[in-house]
Amino acid sequence: MGDLTPELLMRAYSMGVFPMSEHRDDPDIFWVDPIRRGIFPLDAFHISRSLAKTIRRADYSVSLNADFEGVLGACAAREETWINGEIHRLYMALHAEGKAHSLEVWRNEALIGGVYGVVLGGAFFGESMFSRATNGSKIALAFLITHLRRSGFTLFDTQFITDHLASLGAIEIPRADYHKLLTWAIRQNTDITAQSLPSPSDVLSS
Repeated sequence: MGDLTPELLMRAYSMGVFPMSEHRDDPDIFWVDPIRRGIFPLDAFHISRSLAKTIRRADYSVSLNADFEGVLGACAAREETWINGEIHRLYMALHAEGKAHSLEVWRNEALIGGVYGVVLGGAFFGESMFSRATNGSKIALAFLITHLRRSGFTLFDTQFITDHLASLGAIEIPRADYHKLLTWAIRQNTDITAQSLPSPSDVLSS
C-alpha cells in the first residue's frame, strides 16, 4: 500500500473505507468497504437486566482518552488480531492529532474494558473493544453511546456486525444507506471532548 499517512487514513474514512491487516505479523494493510455495514443506532442500545445491575453497582470508573495506548494494546492482545505495528503507529498518530479517542473502564486502578475509534464530524468509527472482566466492554459501549448521543453524534459505525454486537442493538444496513448516513454525519460540527462523560444514572435513563 506504500506509506500510509494519518491524512490518507482520514480521507479513507470520509469515503467509507477503513484499513485492516490479516494478522499482527503481516506488514501489509488493505482497504475494506463492506457491502453490508454494521452500525449502532444511537437511540437503540440494549441494556439487559444484568448489565443494568452492573452499571447501577458503579464499582468502576470511566474515562475518556486517559489511556489510549493501553486500550489499543489490549485490543491487539488476543490470538487473532488485525492490529499490526503499522496500524498501531497510525492510530497513535491520529490520537495525538485529536482524531482517535478511547473510552476506558477501570476497577481498582486496573483497566478492565475499553473501546477506541476515530471521529470525523458527527461520525464515530468504532475500531475495536476489549474486556478483562465480566461486562467490561459492554459498560464501555453503554457509556460511549450515551456520550455520543449527548454530544450530537449521528453515526456510530461498527464496520461489521457480530452476534455480540447484534445482541446489544447493532444492525446491518446496505452500503448505499451507510453512505447516506456518513455523508450527513461528517458535515456535523461535534466535539467528543466538549462535555463530561455521563453518570451511571444518565446511561440507565437514556
